[in-house]
Amino acid sequence: MEEQKRPIGEDWLALWIGLGIFVLGLGAFAGVNVLGWGAKVNVWIDAAKAVVPVSGAFKEMPSLVSLILTYLFMLGLMLIAARCMRADIKKFAAGFTLVFWISYGCWFTGHYAYIAATPDVLAKYGINWSLNLTGEAGFIVALLAGLVIGNFFPKLAAFMGEATRPELYIKTAIVILGAGLGAKAAESMSLASAILFRGLCASVEVYLIDWAVVYLVARTVFKFNREWAVPLASGISICGVSAAIATGAAIRARPVVPIMVSSLVVIFAVVELLLLPFIAQALLWTEPMVAGDWMGLAVKTDGAAIASGAIVDALVRAKALAMEGTHYQEGWIMMPATTSKIFIDFFIGIWAFVLAIIWCSKIECRGQVKAVEIWERFPKFVLGYMLTFVLLLAFSLSSPEALKAAKGATSQMDAFRVLFFVMTFFTIGVISNFRKLWAEGIGKLAAVYLLCLFGFIVWVGLLISYIFFHGIKPPLVVG
Repeated sequence: MEEQKRPIGEDWLALWIGLGIFVLGLGAFAGVNVLGWGAKVNVWIDAAKAVVPVSGAFKEMPSLVSLILTYLFMLGLMLIAARCMRADIKKFAAGFTLVFWISYGCWFTGHYAYIAATPDVLAKYGINWSLNLTGEAGFIVALLAGLVIGNFFPKLAAFMGEATRPELYIKTAIVILGAGLGAKAAESMSLASAILFRGLCASVEVYLIDWAVVYLVARTVFKFNREWAVPLASGISICGVSAAIATGAAIRARPVVPIMVSSLVVIFAVVELLLLPFIAQALLWTEPMVAGDWMGLAVKTDGAAIASGAIVDALVRAKALAMEGTHYQEGWIMMPATTSKIFIDFFIGIWAFVLAIIWCSKIECRGQVKAVEIWERFPKFVLGYMLTFVLLLAFSLSSPEALKAAKGATSQMDAFRVLFFVMTFFTIGVISNFRKLWAEGIGKLAAVYLLCLFGFIVWVGLLISYIFFHGIKPPLVVG
C-alpha cells in the first residue's frame, strides 16, 4: 500500500495562502484589478450602502455579487487548505460557511455609524453621537459572538469545529499585513526604521526578562516540574500557543502539557483583548506608539496581539482626534505591535533549539540535536510577512507612481486580510469554553498565569514600550 502523504501544517499553508493573495494583489501594478471585486464595509447608516467592491473599477458591481464572490473565493482557498491538512472537506465547508457569514455579519455590525463614526464625520451621517470606536469595533463584536457560541451553544461550536482554526487565519492575515506595512513604511522611511530597530530591542529585552521570571515562579512558588514549567514560561512570556507547543516538543513533554497551556493562553488572550486596548486608550492616547508596542509585548498569541494592536490603533486615533483634533494616519500605531510580535516569533525556533540541546545534553542525555531543529521549529509564516513587507517597501520606494500603485494593491489585499482578522477573533471566542477547561483541572495553571501575567509581564511590557517608544508620534493625515 502506498504510504499516505503527511498533512501540511497550518504554518506552511498560511504562508502560501497569504503569498497567493499577495501575488494576485500585485496585479494592480500592471493596472489589472485582479482582487478589485472584493467586498469591503464602509461606516454606514443606510445598510444598503455599506458593502461595496474595494476597487472603483468595479463600482457598478452590485454589493451582493461582490460579497458572494468574496465568500466563494475565501471558501475555495480554505477548501484547498483543508484538503492539504487532510480535514473532512464536507464538514470544513459547512463549518467555514458559518464562520465566514457570522464573522462578516459582526464586521458589518461594527461599522454601524452609532458605533464606529468618529467625531469629524458625525455630521456626514446625520447623527450627534457615536461610541467613536471606528469600524474595528467589528473585531470586538466577533469576539463576543464567538464567546457566546463557544460557551452557551456547544453543538453549534462543534458543528463549526473543523473550520475553527484561529492560528491559520491570523498567520495568513499577518503574511498579507506585511505588504500593507511595507507600503506605509515607504511614506515615512525614517520612522519605519526607528520602529523596526526599537521593536527588535524591546522584544529581546522583554523576552529575556519574562521567560526567566515565569520559569522561576512556576518552579519555586507553585512547585511545577520542568515538564510543566518550560511550556508555561514559553506560553506566558513569549507568544502563547506556538511557543508552548514548540518548546513542549523540544523537551519532549507529554502532549497534554502544551495543550493545557495553550488553552490558558487563549483564555487569557481574550481577557487581555477585552481590557488592555481600552486601558491603553484611556492612559496612553498621548503616547500612541507606546500603546501600540505594549500590545505586542503584553498580549499573548499572534491573533490577539495583532488584533489588539489594530483596536488600539483605532481607539487611540479616535481619542486623539476627539481630544486634540490630531488626526494620525491609520496603521502606524499598529506597526510596533506587529513588529514586536514578529520579532518575538523569530525567537521561538531558536529558543526551542536551545532547549532541545539542553534537554538532550544535560537533562535527558539522549545525544546531540541536529541543526535542522531550528528550521522545524521556526514559524514559517514569519518568512511570508518579511517577504511581502520587503517587496512592497522596495517597490514603493522606486518612484511616486509605484507608491501610488502599491497603495491600490494593498487596499485590495486588505479586503481579504481584514476578513482573516475577523474570523480570527470569532474563532478564538468559539474555542474558549471556560467551563470545560476548568473541569479538566486547569485551575492551578491558571493561578500561575494570572500571577505572572498581571503581576509583572503586562507592566514590564509597558515599561519597556515606554523606554523605547516614548515621544514617537505617527505621521499625520495631510489635507
